[in-house]
Amino acid sequence: MERAASYAALFSLPNCLTYVRLTAVPAMAACFFFLRGDVANWLALTIFLIAAVTDFLDGYFARAWQQQSSLGRMLDPIADKLLVGVALLMLVSRNIIGDWSLWAAIIILSREILVSGLREYLAELSVGVPVTQLAKYKTTMQMLAIGFLIAGPAGDKIFEWTSVIGLTLLWGAAIITLYTGLDYFRAALRHILE
Repeated sequence: MERAASYAALFSLPNCLTYVRLTAVPAMAACFFFLRGDVANWLALTIFLIAAVTDFLDGYFARAWQQQSSLGRMLDPIADKLLVGVALLMLVSRNIIGDWSLWAAIIILSREILVSGLREYLAELSVGVPVTQLAKYKTTMQMLAIGFLIAGPAGDKIFEWTSVIGLTLLWGAAIITLYTGLDYFRAALRHILE
């Protein structure tokens, strides 16, 4: 009975959606490394959008159907960080993100690593840090920015402001990232000092 419940949790819809997001990461990267031209951008964007939708749906179904699991709580943030991190690295490798905008990508990646470490530290102290509404806005802005930037040069041929919108949103996400990262740091610092 217990084993059946474990399998049910392992293959619940929310967890399966997270697995889709995890497999989307190398598929998206492969588009940029093995394909050339506009087709690489459009195919990578399609994969990224599917992955971004699963990010919303897995949390929604887990809460709605009460299928939250420790595996899902572990894998969900890992999948999110891999998706964002690999997408940013791809965009830098193609010089879609370059010059001063590299700093926005560095801020976002640094915050992801810092928050992961802080969450792990606070979990050892049995301190939960809830996701704020501002952090959700940051994630939405970040996903939109990456989507516009993956379309990049291919998107610019259809709508000339595609890359500019992507870079503007990336900087907006980076600024919010700094603020929300400081919130996590302050929460951790309180417990360190105690």
